[in-house]
Amino acid sequence: MPSYDAVVVGAGPNGLAAAVALARGGVKTLLVEANDTIGGGARTAELTLPGFLHDACSAIHPMAVVSPFFRTLPLAGLGVEFLQSPHALAHPLDDGSAAVLDPSLERTVAGLMIDGPAYRTLMEPFVRHAEALLSQMLRPLLDARRQLPLMARLGIYGLRSTSAIARRFRTPAARALFAGCGAHAIRPLHCAGSASVGIALALAGHTAGWPCVRGGSGAISSALAAHFQSLGGEIETSRPVRSMRDIPEAARAVIFDVTPRQLAAIAGNDLPDRFVRKLRRFRYGPGVFKVDWALDDPIPWRAEECRTAGTVHVGGTLEEIAAYESSVWQGRTTDRPFVLVAQQSLFDSTRAPNGKQTGWAYCHVPNGSTVDMTDAIEKQVERFAPGFRGRILARATMNTAQYEDHDANLVGGDIAGGANDFLQLLMRPFPAFDPYATPNRRIYIGSSSTPPGGGVHGMCGYWAACSALRRSFGIRGSGL
Repeated sequence: MPSYDAVVVGAGPNGLAAAVALARGGVKTLLVEANDTIGGGARTAELTLPGFLHDACSAIHPMAVVSPFFRTLPLAGLGVEFLQSPHALAHPLDDGSAAVLDPSLERTVAGLMIDGPAYRTLMEPFVRHAEALLSQMLRPLLDARRQLPLMARLGIYGLRSTSAIARRFRTPAARALFAGCGAHAIRPLHCAGSASVGIALALAGHTAGWPCVRGGSGAISSALAAHFQSLGGEIETSRPVRSMRDIPEAARAVIFDVTPRQLAAIAGNDLPDRFVRKLRRFRYGPGVFKVDWALDDPIPWRAEECRTAGTVHVGGTLEEIAAYESSVWQGRTTDRPFVLVAQQSLFDSTRAPNGKQTGWAYCHVPNGSTVDMTDAIEKQVERFAPGFRGRILARATMNTAQYEDHDANLVGGDIAGGANDFLQLLMRPFPAFDPYATPNRRIYIGSSSTPPGGGVHGMCGYWAACSALRRSFGIRGSGL
């Protein structure tokens, strides 16, 4: 068996990023994946009918575009093309209108009319320093010293609840627009800290849009894998790791792209009991229920703005969204979910046969829920796009159990790598100076359960690799 200096377990975006960073540091690295394909949450497949390409999990990539690590990679040369829509986001209302998050802050302000000045007051300071702020947000909290004034301002607003920030606005449209962004935190909108996610996503929208990837999200994974292999790295699929006995003994560092409880199960015998207890106390968040559609025509939104947006938030008013997201945390669903819709084929002709379209949508559900939300999701879309159901050629659904089967990291359907409650939102998996290291200098964790959390940006894996390079090999990282 070949000798490796480091092993990365799990070939999702973070595992791939960790492997690339180690290989760039001159470390001979093996990347192993339990599934027969790489990519984790960034995979693409024909889920409905032949010729219709659907993103199995992640679909829209604002954080990939602004990722400091991804910016150092030749992604374009490896086939990754980010496709922008005229509007990053549209949020329809029952009167036939829609609120719009535009890549231009000025156009967004103008569209929000009487709430434009309040939106400018909230977002303009962040937009003015967007690159520095987004870079800071994609690193561990305890490394925030580089941009203290900016981070302090973010704290003033971001540590508040989504509902509190949304109520700064007077119109239902502006309130709903921010509520939908904040709901990406996958926690009740009245909870402290949830506004930070809404601000971050709005900022990314004004900075780099909310793009999809030509040909599907799997192109990102394929590009990372190809770059890793060009650096001399090796990938083995269909190779599950159930204990440290499955790791080559010569490896001086092992980075796990898994959740903390999974790390405890795999490596618990090689870690102190006190640390293992911390790993086992890690909290998972709600899951998701997803529907993919093969469509005969585009979704017939009443609001014209929705027809030119890559992402559409379907859920009505601030109050409706808040009520649904609270019910999910209480272990319930209702027949009016907040639905996140992506319509990539409007801007990517490779996704469907000529003249046809795809649709991608999910809603939050309690962790491990087996409730079939297909009808509720489709009724919500039909509410704002009459005639939608008549355009469905085929559908494919995934409940929480099927998501976990698809990717073992999505425990109970949790796509965020863990609950975004106040403490885990600020410092995950738990407060630590180096959240990627363990007491065993050979073992590291670099999944979305570590800072900066969920999303396809690779930064969790990158920072874990920096920790491993420094502690296990005496090599300093690039200092992004």
